[in-house]
Amino acid sequence: MQTQTTEVQVPAADGEAEAYLVKPEGDGPFPAVLMFMDAFGLRPRLAEMAERIAEHDYAVLVPNLFYRSAQGPLVTSEELTDPEKRGAAFGRLMPMMQVLTLERMALDSAAYLDFLAAQPGVASGPAAAVGYCMGGRNALIAMEAHPDRIKALGSFHAGGVVTDQPNSPHLAVGNLTGEVYFAHADNDRSMTPEQIKALEAALDEAGVTYTSEVYEGAPHGFTMSDTSSYHAEGERRHWENLFELLSSFRTSRGNSGRSA
Repeated sequence: MQTQTTEVQVPAADGEAEAYLVKPEGDGPFPAVLMFMDAFGLRPRLAEMAERIAEHDYAVLVPNLFYRSAQGPLVTSEELTDPEKRGAAFGRLMPMMQVLTLERMALDSAAYLDFLAAQPGVASGPAAAVGYCMGGRNALIAMEAHPDRIKALGSFHAGGVVTDQPNSPHLAVGNLTGEVYFAHADNDRSMTPEQIKALEAALDEAGVTYTSEVYEGAPHGFTMSDTSSYHAEGERRHWENLFELLSSFRTSRGNSGRSA
């Protein structure tokens, strides 16, 4: 399936967010997928991943979640591959992450969903979400804020999902009305075994349909082939489980397009 990638500007809560819009060739209708970036921002790897999803007959939007703080490339190739320089890059990016409060993510994600739904060829009805690293956390927050508009979530090597704060994302999973899939990195300081257990307990108590599993040997950031954290088997497994989730999402929404 041929796809078309366009760089667009999305009207968001506090300005315009640059984004990748990727759609299959043809008239559709294509179910919507909102993709939440990792901390390293928009770059060729994320466009490539969105294109792979779109090849399975989905319309994908990948917004720059940091639009309030920065536009354009956020990191250099050396910062992605050199662990020492990665640490310095995180120091620069952390304040941008802290700007993304729950309230701002709720407002922004509504704007992203509105924009995607208004595009030609995009199917009406709820969207799916996929998120990586901090994007997994923010995708969960978006789904909790808009349970009627996001009906499936694939979250990969997310951090900060369980905290000791009263507004920790895991405490609001009772809002969810769709299926969620969590793939956790192995030995991840941002998502420890204790935190995974707390997330699963909250999902169980809320009666959410979910899968939560640890990818053994896969480090934090394992899907990102342009970084030093890349783990080929983890990436392969992530695609398999993501497309299974999206296929279930497509079936549940009654779309007649080709199956993923």
